[in-house]
Amino acid sequence: MITMQFFFGETDDLTDAHAIRRTVFIEEQAISETEEYDGTDSACIHVVAYEDDIPVSTGRVMINPPVGTIDLGSGETITHDDYIIGRVATLKSHRGKGLGNAVVESLIKSCIVMGGNRQILHAQTSARDFYESIGFTAYGKAFDEAGIPHIAMEHFGGIECGGKK
Repeated sequence: MITMQFFFGETDDLTDAHAIRRTVFIEEQAISETEEYDGTDSACIHVVAYEDDIPVSTGRVMINPPVGTIDLGSGETITHDDYIIGRVATLKSHRGKGLGNAVVESLIKSCIVMGGNRQILHAQTSARDFYESIGFTAYGKAFDEAGIPHIAMEHFGGIECGGKK
């Protein structure tokens, strides 16, 4: 059985989210621990999907985006309406089951509840189709982040599943 749980980075234990991210980003993709654990987890809401109480997928949304700073991926200035989704990861053994989609949709709903009209993220270019299927649109040019090609993507308003409202 799949369940989802939210964690507040400032007050909750992020062990399960960090374990998934360590496996996917640090071990599989060879991203450095310093880049992965970038010091912003406390400013985020995290969601973890569990299958039979085992953590299998995660993601986060920054609840206090750095308004007025320049997004290094897109070159745009972050505004009060922008909510930054990131660190979406699913264990290899559980990919293709819709868990990543469920995590991202939960994060989008969180953004909307907090008043965010626009959700942005830096997608690995290999995951572009996945994010487009949820309703994100790419903008700007591809760029390097942690040694991996990325593209800035945005989503406005409500939830879309498989590209349909």
